[in-house]
Amino acid sequence: MWEAKLEPDVISYSAGISACEKGEQWQRALALLSEMWEAKLEPDVISYSAGISACEKGKQWQPALALLSEMWEAKLEPNVISYSAAISACEKGEQWQRALALLSEMWEAKLEPSVISYNAGISACKKGEQWQRALALLSEMREANWSPTSSATTLGSARARRASSGSRRLRC
Repeated sequence: MWEAKLEPDVISYSAGISACEKGEQWQRALALLSEMWEAKLEPDVISYSAGISACEKGKQWQPALALLSEMWEAKLEPNVISYSAAISACEKGEQWQRALALLSEMWEAKLEPSVISYNAGISACKKGEQWQRALALLSEMREANWSPTSSATTLGSARARRASSGSRRLRC
């Protein structure tokens, strides 16, 4: 693009970051995020989520969490994809406590975890030999009648019913 004298925009950079994620080039993805700021372009939720996913693929949980934090500082609200990628990065880094903290943070942010979010949390618990916590997450999914075809709304409705009946969700 530079050779053709075209100015990359947020979409161009986000696509590049996503390509780096797929090519397992997490360091290059982070470099592109930095370049965006230097070019006076503000990364959006998609840019950051792609960067977090790149870190997850590279088993880099610390930079993934730093990007999640940076999103909040930039007044961007992480979405389910952002959180799921960060939870998965924690799982790959054997950081089960952080993975569970992110699941709780999702609910506090009024985001309903997806099956991907839960699976990463369960896997993190497994790696941390936290089988009771893994079973609690699995139970939470089962109580919500969660299946790969369930909608997030179904999970949220079941959780609301449990909350009103006095059930408690998993706490880290």
